[in-house]
Amino acid sequence: MDLPGTISFNASGHLQVGNCDVVELARTFGTPLYIYDEKGIRQKCREYHHALAANYQDYKVLYASKAFSSLAIYRLMEQEGLGLDVVSGGELYTALAANFPPEKIYFHGNNKSIEELNLALSAGVGYFVVDNPWELENLAQLAAGRKTRVKILLRLTPGIEVHTHHYIQTGQLDSKFGISLAGGAAMAVVKRALALPRIELVGIHCHIGSQVFTSESFRHAAGKMVEFMAAVKKETGQQLAELNLGGGLAIIYTETDKPEPVASFIKGITDAVKDACARYNLPLPTVVVEPGRSLVGEAGLAVYRVGAIKEIPGVRTYASIDGGMADNPRPALYQARYRALVANKANAPREQKYTIAGKCCESGDILIQDIDLPRIVPGDLIAVLASGAYQYAMASNYNRLPRPAVITVANGRAEIIIRRETYSDLLRYDRIPPSWAEKDILPAVM
Repeated sequence: MDLPGTISFNASGHLQVGNCDVVELARTFGTPLYIYDEKGIRQKCREYHHALAANYQDYKVLYASKAFSSLAIYRLMEQEGLGLDVVSGGELYTALAANFPPEKIYFHGNNKSIEELNLALSAGVGYFVVDNPWELENLAQLAAGRKTRVKILLRLTPGIEVHTHHYIQTGQLDSKFGISLAGGAAMAVVKRALALPRIELVGIHCHIGSQVFTSESFRHAAGKMVEFMAAVKKETGQQLAELNLGGGLAIIYTETDKPEPVASFIKGITDAVKDACARYNLPLPTVVVEPGRSLVGEAGLAVYRVGAIKEIPGVRTYASIDGGMADNPRPALYQARYRALVANKANAPREQKYTIAGKCCESGDILIQDIDLPRIVPGDLIAVLASGAYQYAMASNYNRLPRPAVITVANGRAEIIIRRETYSDLLRYDRIPPSWAEKDILPAVM
């Protein structure tokens, strides 16, 4: 099995990451446990930088932080020279708390509240990616009240459907995101933005979907976006300076996944931009890309401890773990599939088929169905690969389960970046109304 980053086997037959034994990490930090390979993340960041520098002169790489956001990950991205894509006031607040440069932040989202817009304006966020006319008018009014000028990009839907789960398609015509290129809607919003004195329209943005395996659809999107930029210049005289093509490059979750390498992916989309600009006689814009999953996904490992094992003769053998859909809703949400190892028996032969079941009270809480593993017993450690994106970010307290700890590992050193929640944490916002004193309770209605 090919393993990403610094994930490997050690002399004890245990899985290790960043020269740290996963069995020892589980003993020290407990389970469930999320482990991030620091070197693996930094390597991916540099792959994007190197690929863009080799193929295009003027570019930006932004981390799409919805994949996984924390103070530590924002600090790492700043160290690697990336900008930031945030989609909520909470992500923005976290980035600011990490002292991320606000001028390098792009604020996305299809329904930004007035409070969120004000937070971003107060912080001096560099760019707003405007999703709809209502947001444009709100932003213009708030900017006028502050006597400030705001840089924006317009999010457009180019009408491209990609081959991925329909829940993570975002660029098709029927989408909650963005302004359609069809029917003149996008051009009307461009003209309105250009007419607003406090708004500076610097570019356009699209994001066609996630877990996309090739650059083909991105090349098509780039051509349509440049065509629209040419139409804007022809109708308004405005030369748009930035073209943001979003993110969405796939990673390896299972043996059948074959994503295009970053280098050829970037070459494909930058060649498409250059070809389209030559065709329409436009100067090359700044190209912006927003990888998220492809930066942190394969660098993450989720580790669980096996508890009950239930064999149904002739049907299935269930191995239950101490986590599941509360910390990883992806299998239940859109049938995500994974590879896994037994961390304490990493190079043992795979002799039996198991279904890895979570501990939530839902029949659908199945993490992996029918996976061949070494024979396992209670106490063994299941390590799920490619767990770095859209797992902890979507974790919940369903069934009142505390969220796991998150650590980074590098060069034999492990450090906590998010501490494990405790039972007392689960109660920190709970209140019993004073009016519910025992003497005031009404008799039960039968």
